[in-house]
Amino acid sequence: MPATTVAHECAPADAVPGSYFIDYGQRLEAAFGTPFGLWDGETGERFGDGSAHALDGESWLAETIRAVARDGKPNFVAETDSVLLLALPIQHQVRCVATAAFVISRRCVDQVTPEAARLLGLPIPAATEWISKQNPWSADQLMMMADAVQGRIDAEAKVKRMQNEVNQVSQNLTSTYEEISLLYSVTQNLRISSTDEELGRLTLEWLVDCVPAKAFAIQYFPTKDETGSTYKARKRARLMTNGDCPLDSGQFTQLVEQLDHDLSTGPFVGNLTVTEAATWPYPSVRQLIVVPLSEGNNVFGWLAAINHQDNAEFGTVEANLLNSVAALLGIHSGNRELYRQQSELVASVVRALVTAIDAKDPYTSGHSDRVARFAVRIALEMRCSPKLVNTIYMGGLLHDVGKIGIDDNVLRKAGRLTEAEFDHIKMHPEMGYKILADMKQLSDVLPAVLHHHERWDGLGYPQGLAAEEIPQMARIMAVADAYDAMTSDRPYRAGMPDAKVDDIFRGGTGEYWDPEVVDAYFKSKKDIEEIRHRETKETRSRTIDEQWI
Repeated sequence: MPATTVAHECAPADAVPGSYFIDYGQRLEAAFGTPFGLWDGETGERFGDGSAHALDGESWLAETIRAVARDGKPNFVAETDSVLLLALPIQHQVRCVATAAFVISRRCVDQVTPEAARLLGLPIPAATEWISKQNPWSADQLMMMADAVQGRIDAEAKVKRMQNEVNQVSQNLTSTYEEISLLYSVTQNLRISSTDEELGRLTLEWLVDCVPAKAFAIQYFPTKDETGSTYKARKRARLMTNGDCPLDSGQFTQLVEQLDHDLSTGPFVGNLTVTEAATWPYPSVRQLIVVPLSEGNNVFGWLAAINHQDNAEFGTVEANLLNSVAALLGIHSGNRELYRQQSELVASVVRALVTAIDAKDPYTSGHSDRVARFAVRIALEMRCSPKLVNTIYMGGLLHDVGKIGIDDNVLRKAGRLTEAEFDHIKMHPEMGYKILADMKQLSDVLPAVLHHHERWDGLGYPQGLAAEEIPQMARIMAVADAYDAMTSDRPYRAGMPDAKVDDIFRGGTGEYWDPEVVDAYFKSKKDIEEIRHRETKETRSRTIDEQWI
């Protein structure tokens, strides 16, 4: 056995459990197929006496071990023509370095050099026998394996360290019902559907029962908006308070800036020793805890407890509780921001597609938007769920997206279409489906895009679905689409009068359209007409160029 394979034999260092060495030694041996020795990264000495396996030249190895420990990266620390000595730093409970020898070639197995034998800590015959039994490695393979194993060990240690930190925070929290209830309530409300300000407002109310402060404040920063869009973005800092808060938004901002607190050091706690100083800018603030609402390196605002109810000092318990709450709020804000950015991206894509549709046929400009509005009104009349109503609106905007792929000459033809031209234009539902199929965020609207030209009697296209085989949103879209087509002006005809439109719907019920949807149309007809006339008036007040913006 080489001198570098003593991990499971050495005695534990002072104050370090023996299981620490056994665990890492066994894990490294399982990964590499050979035992490892462990060395003290501070002194360069081997853990345990290891007298039976002393390396020749151990004095040179000690400084090398210390250098590897300082560097923190795996390295080859000795080499002969057939053997490499790998050193792998493990810096967790103690700073140590694991070492093992590996064969990189057996071509010299019959002529093992004295240097190789000394590196293995074995006589030449024993070294020859050991080398003959090993599977050779390449230096690149060894280093890749070392990096991977070290990364895994570091990741597991980080998880354990984080778990220990969470446990430490939990130990510092008093086991009162109010505190447990607070954390539970915040966690249960980490829903994407709740805005950060809604959750913040609830948190301020819950904190009153848990922390003896006269006032609480949460300040949210403006939303970072590098695209210049306005989709649900907060434009300015927002300060929310509960209790007798002596600071307004501007003062709160100045106070936090003057604290110049390093986020990595945890909560800032300021009691009388801080606030009674001559340089303290806000005499009305006697005691203070400030913690960041952060997720990773992103800071979304601040949470503060201001002035102790009994004019006493805030301590570790209160600071750790606020820190835990702020961490949850930071996670929620991070999720909300990510969701907002994704929503803005989807909205931008939809706007671009709708603009592209309108640009293909200026005579039907605004058709997609009108159909979306009509369909929503019908869906509301049918008491569809809010989620389905939102999907129907998006489906209305995109139902004709496939017309992007239709030949302009056919799409803009003023006269009657030939059979071939009609077959071509009938391809737009499937084209639209293919355009949107790879966008996961728009998957819910695909039924409306693909099936809005199906007929109740099964004679529609593209798949000839009938009755309730047709998705409900597509049945609603079919009525909204037909209404706009019949009432809109075209180059070859004026829009039909309302009476004629109503007659067509009554005559086509149960043939072209779902009777339930047509019934909802008639019940909401007044609102639909108002939507149409309002949109038409707004459109006429704009220039063609403005419509493309």
